[in-house]
Amino acid sequence: MFINWKTREVNLNIVYYGPALSGKTTNLEQIHARMKAAARSELFTLNTHEDRTIFFDFMQVEIGQVAGLRPKFGLYTVPGQVYYEATREAVLRRADALVFVADSQAARLDENLASWRDMARQLARMNRPLGSMPLIVQFNKRDLPDALPVADLQAALGAGKLPCFEAVAVKGIGVPETLQAAMRYLLLYVQNALKTQPQGVSG
Repeated sequence: MFINWKTREVNLNIVYYGPALSGKTTNLEQIHARMKAAARSELFTLNTHEDRTIFFDFMQVEIGQVAGLRPKFGLYTVPGQVYYEATREAVLRRADALVFVADSQAARLDENLASWRDMARQLARMNRPLGSMPLIVQFNKRDLPDALPVADLQAALGAGKLPCFEAVAVKGIGVPETLQAAMRYLLLYVQNALKTQPQGVSG
C-alpha cells in the first residue's frame, strides 16, 4: 500500500495466484473487456506460443473516492509454471490482497494444492503469512463435467473460512464478483490501517 497524501491517491495491488492455465489471465481479460475505458488502463500481457503467461499480466483500475482518498488498484497475475518461481515471488511482494484461482477439474487438484502450498511458503518467507492480508478464492471452470464439488475443493485447500466464489471465467461468470470482493476486503483493510497510521506516512 502506498498513499500519496498530496494527490489523495492510494495505490493498492491485487495479485491473482494459482496453477498454470487455471484462468488468472482470463479473469483480467474479462475485467478489461467489461469495464469502461475511463476506469481502467490497457491490459499488458506477455505470453508464450502456448498462451501461458511467462512474466505477468497487469492492468490498473480506478474507482470513486473512499474516506477522502482515490483508490487505484493494480491487478497482477503470476505465471503458474514451476520454473517461474522467482517471478512469482517478485510479483507477490507487491501484493496487498490475493485472489487464488483454482482449477475445479479433478485432474488438476494436485496442481492446485502445489500452487497453494507454494504461495503459503513464499509468503512465510516474506514474513507475510496467510491471514496477514485479504485472500479471496475463486473456483474456476465450474462448467466442466469433471469439476469437483466446491466443498471438496475447500476442504483440500483448507479454505473453508475464506470468501469463495464459483466462476466460469471464459464466460465472465463469477469474475466481477471475485474482483469486487477483493476490493471490498482490501478497502476495509486500508481503512483499519489508516486508523492507526498518521497522515503523511505510507506503507
